Amino acid sequence: MINVFFPDMMEKNFLVFVSEKIRISQKWAVFGTAIFLVTVPVFFQAPMVRQLPWLSLGMTGFWLWLSLKLLRNRVTNLWGDLLLGFTWSWFTGSIYWGWLREEPFLHLPVEAIFVPWALWCLSHNREMVGNCFYLGSLLGTAVTDGYFYITGLIPYWRQLMIVEPEMALEVFQDALTQVRTSWGITWIIVLIGILLLFGIVPLQSKKLYWWGFGAAVLSTILVDSLFLLAAFVA
Repeated sequence: MINVFFPDMMEKNFLVFVSEKIRISQKWAVFGTAIFLVTVPVFFQAPMVRQLPWLSLGMTGFWLWLSLKLLRNRVTNLWGDLLLGFTWSWFTGSIYWGWLREEPFLHLPVEAIFVPWALWCLSHNREMVGNCFYLGSLLGTAVTDGYFYITGLIPYWRQLMIVEPEMALEVFQDALTQVRTSWGITWIIVLIGILLLFGIVPLQSKKLYWWGFGAAVLSTILVDSLFLLAAFVA
């Protein structure tokens, strides 16, 4: 009987319910896609860029074309937005790991090439999801690099970039000796706390671009943990 006397109210409540469900599903879709775009390419691009750097760099053109194509369609605009932010990360990663990987101090400056552009876009409310994703992944990179600086692992980074593959295990083991110290473990805990703070707090927002940012930051923990686990197992 209620829907007879209050049809407008029932319809309004139903539309609110549906729109809220769509918003929730979109947030988790952005979250999952952002994690995928950070983690999987790390293991796909990393080996390729060392052997075929020009191919990796050339693939930037494909990602850019696809993201712009998706952006032009209202239905796929969100995914084009997110993919555009991934394109910036892919391009900078190709540049650094392809030709400059032997110099750790160039890593963050190269990865941050698009920061001015990302900030300009955010100030003009353009491609918010993709640019927040790019900045989130960059923050994760900065925290990881910071750990190398603080714990004195930079020399091992350089060695890994120049030694033959069969010698890499020995370098890894030497680096892990330093990681296992109280200083190394303490800073792991501190930096994980920082990543959790910047990763979880944005997820309290209803804005999709904050979910892209948070997911990119949290993905750093996953990627670093996988690398650390692989080093311990080796």
